[in-house]
Amino acid sequence: MKGRKPNLVALVNPASSETFNAAPLWLTRQAREEWERVAPCLRNRNLFTADTVAMLEHYCLAVGQIRETEALMRRDGRLIVTTKGTIPHPAFRVQCAAMREARLLAAELGLSPHRSAIHGPKGSNKDDAWDTDLLA
Repeated sequence: MKGRKPNLVALVNPASSETFNAAPLWLTRQAREEWERVAPCLRNRNLFTADTVAMLEHYCLAVGQIRETEALMRRDGRLIVTTKGTIPHPAFRVQCAAMREARLLAAELGLSPHRSAIHGPKGSNKDDAWDTDLLA
C-alpha cells in the first residue's frame, strides 16, 4: 500500500476494560452465577475480550438452561405419565441441546479440559495451574 502508514497504538490489556466486567442484567440467575465463575478465569488468561463476550453470554445461557431444566425434572421426575403412556420429561430434550451447546462453546472459550492448547496473546499466561505437566 502506497503512502504514509497510519500510526497504530497498541492496546496493553484490552481485557481490563470495565465495559463488560459484570454479568449482563438480562441473564438468568443461574447464567449470572456461571458468568461470575468463568469470567475471572478468562480474564486471567487474557481471553476475556470484546470479541468473546457474546460467546460467553451464550455459554452462560446454555449452562443456566441446563440448571433450570434439571430443577424442573427434579421437581416433576424424569419420566412423566400422559394419556399416551410414560414419556421422558419435555425438558430432557431442551437440556440435551443446551448441554451440547455449552460443551461446544466451552471448547471455543478454552474452558474444557483440553484448554491447555488455547492461550491468550504471547506472554499472557499467568501461572495457570492447568498448564503444568502433571505427568512429568
